[in-house]
Amino acid sequence: MDNNKNFKPYVPSNKVMPEFTVTSVILGALLAVVFGGANAYLGLRVGMTVSASIPAAVVSMGIIRKILRKNSILENNMVQTIGSAGESLAAGAIFTLPALFMWADEDSAITAPHFLEIAAITICGGLLGVLFMVPLRTALIVEEHGVLPFPEGTACAEVLLAGESGGSKSKIVFSGLGIAAIYKFIADGIKLFPSEPTWEIKPHKGAGFGIDVLPALAGVGYICGIKISGYMFSGAIIAWFVLMPLIALFGADAVIAPSDKLISEMSPDKIWGSYIRYIGAGAVAAGGIISLLKTLPTIIKTFGKAIQGFGHKEAESLRTNKDLPMPFVLGGSLIIAIVIWIIPSVPISFLGALIIVIFGFFFATVSSRMVGLVGSSNNPVSGMAIATLLISTALLKAAGTTGYKGMASAICIGTVICIVAAMAGDTSQDLKTGYIVGATPMRQQIGELIGAVISGLAIGGIMYLLNTAWGYGSTELPAPQASLMKLVVEGVMGGSLPWGLVFCGVGVAIAIEILGLPILPIAIGLYLPIYLSSPIFIGGVIRWFLENKKKCSSDTERKSIIENGILYSSGLIAGEGLVGILLAILAIIPFKDSTVAGFIDLGGVLGKTGAIIFFILLLATLVYFSLHKSSKTD
Repeated sequence: MDNNKNFKPYVPSNKVMPEFTVTSVILGALLAVVFGGANAYLGLRVGMTVSASIPAAVVSMGIIRKILRKNSILENNMVQTIGSAGESLAAGAIFTLPALFMWADEDSAITAPHFLEIAAITICGGLLGVLFMVPLRTALIVEEHGVLPFPEGTACAEVLLAGESGGSKSKIVFSGLGIAAIYKFIADGIKLFPSEPTWEIKPHKGAGFGIDVLPALAGVGYICGIKISGYMFSGAIIAWFVLMPLIALFGADAVIAPSDKLISEMSPDKIWGSYIRYIGAGAVAAGGIISLLKTLPTIIKTFGKAIQGFGHKEAESLRTNKDLPMPFVLGGSLIIAIVIWIIPSVPISFLGALIIVIFGFFFATVSSRMVGLVGSSNNPVSGMAIATLLISTALLKAAGTTGYKGMASAICIGTVICIVAAMAGDTSQDLKTGYIVGATPMRQQIGELIGAVISGLAIGGIMYLLNTAWGYGSTELPAPQASLMKLVVEGVMGGSLPWGLVFCGVGVAIAIEILGLPILPIAIGLYLPIYLSSPIFIGGVIRWFLENKKKCSSDTERKSIIENGILYSSGLIAGEGLVGILLAILAIIPFKDSTVAGFIDLGGVLGKTGAIIFFILLLATLVYFSLHKSSKTD
């Protein structure tokens, strides 16, 4: 890769092309809502989200080039810049905010957050994440070009550059979206078959197995690949085939806290809910903190460089060097911090606002460099959120803000920090893409701000809707990350928590680290039910099979197959997420002493066998579209 001294972008700095247009803003805003909503739904089910930059870029090229008959790489780049903001903001919001809804469900005296409160918190976090990244652009994107790879940003630039040669793979994305939408409606809308068949393995007391036969999870597994999905599944095997049978064996007819039932009478799901999820929570928390500690040298180095270069001016005569003015960045950040403090409905004090500014810029710096090194998927945002919650909860408790008020304030602070880190990382990737293709940084930064506002408004409504329909912590929406954050805050604030089980999870995480294996995917597999990890693993196996397909005539063909599969998988995730939101709407609309969703319920007439057959057919479409036109030039 060229270094920054002799690097020349695809579009020269002295050339002006359509970029920040009405078309790009409207299309980008629509994709921000679509991918933001889809990722919110996905994250609340399995505790992880996927990058939306490349799918947004592909869809943009398909619409702008094929339908609108226009051709501007910078316009397409602006669409993906705005569109990908929804995914990042959704990730930060769904990892923490559902805890507030859970507390409201547990205590009738507590009121769940309303739409405007959610929107205010998420928008403020999104805007701060973008603004905090602006002074880091020159140091990280320009001066370290050729040093920091920025995997997703570089890959997205390659997709945009490939699109300039003609053709589009957007049909693959839309095919995945359409097929997943129909499948999801059949499975969870009219409920032709159960979407989550499970089996209890009676000879092995306490063990069980299940599979969520839905499109998004198979798509996630394909995108993550065999290693990550395999790590997750191994964590699930440890839980469901080792730890749970041991609990059933040694517990027998005993009643062991935190459960109040005989272990011999508990189903595998009950054993998991009563014991394993606390062990998993300890492993996930320890994994996040260990990941953060391992990056400490990088954190200190990056933060030091950011402070030294703060306010440094590039030669702004060139279009490709122009950033948002520093007075705007500083003034905007100050105003947002004050707004967070003074809005009555947002339970954040002056101390909380101060914590947000200090930790926000610090973790924005960390996140921006981390995504440059290892990519957004491996960015330890959850570790940053846990560290923030531990410190902020302890400070609030020491300052006398205790009980629900203190816990709610800590969660809101953690939410803003989590969104700041996620948005800063996304902005970094987008600016890297723009640097390669020759975009105008200032216009991209404005696009990110627009995406943050649009996404914040959308996520507020979506989260409120999903909670009304099913409730967080339910089977439909386990909200695993938010449940973990809730446990962390309750534990620090002095709530009842089975610390023995939590520390068992910490021990598991330390053992995994000593073995040199990645902690978080294994810990997440331990924390989640096995019926969520199993379809993810199957998706990873399919990608592994196609990557090692003997008949591939060249590396180019193999790369095309995998790219097609990733695009189709992105469509699967988006399609299921959108219909999931639609079903949430149907679940709250009254109709004939029930709801619309209840009225069209067929009760899973095809049974578990039908569920497996339909899932196999769905997997066949993933293979088909991965191989489809793989030998042709797009």
